[in-house]
Amino acid sequence: MLDLKLIRENPERTQELINRRNGTYDIQAILELDRTSRELETNRSQLSARGNEIGKLIGKKIGGGCDPKGEEIAQLKAEGNEIKAKLNQLEPQEKELKAKIEALLLELPNLPDESTPVGTSEEDNVEIKRWGDQYIPDHKDILPHWEIGEKLGILEFKRAVKVAQSRFVNLVGAGAALERALISFMLDTQIESGYTEVMPPVLVNSDSLQGTSQLPKFAEDSFKCSNDDLWLAPTAEVPVTNLYRDEILEDTELPIHHCAYTPCFRREAGSAGRDTRGLIRLHQFNKVELVKIVTPETSDAEHQKLLENAEAILQALKLPYRVLELCTGDIGFGAAKCYDLEVWLPSARMYREISSCSNFKDFQARRANIRFKQAGQKGTQFVHTLNGSGLAVGRTMAAILENYQQPDGTIRVPEVLQLYLKREVL
Repeated sequence: MLDLKLIRENPERTQELINRRNGTYDIQAILELDRTSRELETNRSQLSARGNEIGKLIGKKIGGGCDPKGEEIAQLKAEGNEIKAKLNQLEPQEKELKAKIEALLLELPNLPDESTPVGTSEEDNVEIKRWGDQYIPDHKDILPHWEIGEKLGILEFKRAVKVAQSRFVNLVGAGAALERALISFMLDTQIESGYTEVMPPVLVNSDSLQGTSQLPKFAEDSFKCSNDDLWLAPTAEVPVTNLYRDEILEDTELPIHHCAYTPCFRREAGSAGRDTRGLIRLHQFNKVELVKIVTPETSDAEHQKLLENAEAILQALKLPYRVLELCTGDIGFGAAKCYDLEVWLPSARMYREISSCSNFKDFQARRANIRFKQAGQKGTQFVHTLNGSGLAVGRTMAAILENYQQPDGTIRVPEVLQLYLKREVL
């Protein structure tokens, strides 16, 4: 959520930055409601002050010998009752206005960071790094990951449809073992890098989704329980960040670095017809998430380190990838700055997203009311939150099945996973 004071004091600059997102967001309605709200608040304060003044005046006059039932006291009491009636009318009007302002603020995206490249679409994203050689196999019969997976009997899509619906998968034998090995390897790597593992609930309430900005904008992308205020978490970012909702942390508690494995659930409502085969865009998938809660002064450096932590997994697996800095027209709703990691898939001869590493600055912290207190200073500040996939497990498996595919139809197990799987070939 954006700071209302920032919008009020810098309306032109705020609108300019929002416009960089190539959207149709307009802050004028917020400004008009805010003006009306502040006028009502001023009126209420003046009436309240006059009411207090009348109360004191009545006591003073009666104490000075004025007849409590006389005309002068009666007039003062009448004025006081009139003020009470007006205040009773103003209070609900103020609440209604504040609710409208908050609803509009919840619809506004974060302001892109000044360093975020300006652009209108993914075509304007900036490639800043490539790592590893693109694997274009010598043999012509390279199979896409879903075909080699089904051929090896480790991925079952038809049976998963029978159990659930399309865009689900059943992992069998070495497929299930590989998924489990990847999860353990990712967690072990990040714990060694200084993250504390948590295993949060995967059912989250509406306040949690609002806190990390999935609600209200992305409600159609989430699965909701019909009888409870509970949703299936679309990413561990939601429960892990909201562990600290409505808390004031001590500066000595920061930074907080968490890693978490959870299943994730998304309707993918905005991706009809895209990636209908394979592991790239499922309704249920496993992911190891990295979440950071830090001070504003350190968030830029923490963002770079977060990116390095995600890259470390791909480098250890020796999977070729590239890093993109997303432009203002492609950056996520809540992010101020974002890097995407894209892994190389040889069957498609292209890079595909496997992680987004985002710095939200204080955007999520304002929505979730997560603050910290600096030692020796009065008041509190909002923390900065960051997160990134470390990594999406299914997409990592897809990349392994393609990049490690051998001419004889087997899959060579990446060296760092052989200890987990206790085998060298699938």
